Amino acid sequence: MSKTYRSILIAITILFSAGLMLPQSVQAHCQIPCGIYDDYARVQSMLEDAATVQKSVKMMIALTGKTDVQSQNQMVRWVINKEDHAQKIIDTISDYFLTQRVKPSQKDYSERLKHHHAVILAAMKAKQNADVDSAKALEKSIKMLSKYYPEHKH
Repeated sequence: MSKTYRSILIAITILFSAGLMLPQSVQAHCQIPCGIYDDYARVQSMLEDAATVQKSVKMMIALTGKTDVQSQNQMVRWVINKEDHAQKIIDTISDYFLTQRVKPSQKDYSERLKHHHAVILAAMKAKQNADVDSAKALEKSIKMLSKYYPEHKH
């Protein structure tokens, strides 16, 4: 692979991961508490996103050192995938849980706030790093929220 091609590939990867080449869309719930969303399902969705981050990291590790064009292409795709799913978690916590479910009137407000913030920090670390430990820490932080949002049997 030529140095020029490799430099272009690296630049594209950086631009994609920084969100500079993709249109940004926010899929936030409106900020009217209508009660139609399932908090437990949202936590499960974030756990699925965390599992995707873990798989992305594992695939990136498997591609490390490979210089053929197909491997480089796949590396870029896994980086983007990791970034997107970590960002989805941040958006869910920020746009849904912190705006609608964590309230100063709750007697355990400080604890809840700390646990939700820990998810955002873990997702940020998962974006910054390409290691399994960061991805597992993200999953663990999300699991800490399960006590606040148990499954409701209908």
